[in-house]
Amino acid sequence: MTPARPTGGETTVAVSVDRGRCCGSGNCVLAAPEVFDQDDTDGLVLLRDPAPRAALRDRVQRAVDLCPADAIRLD
Repeated sequence: MTPARPTGGETTVAVSVDRGRCCGSGNCVLAAPEVFDQDDTDGLVLLRDPAPRAALRDRVQRAVDLCPADAIRLD
């Protein structure tokens, strides 16, 4: 898990994923494409940004809520 990192005074949130739990539904990518992607090889979640800016918190929370495998954590 990567801790939130301030960038230029901007607040961030910490996100982590468990690819072992991921079922590849893609709901996270639809909810927050700035933060999540899917691996072209196996369809599992890829974390593009482990510390997105706080303005994306609601979208990341939606991804957490929509994940059927409970593979995403917002810290």
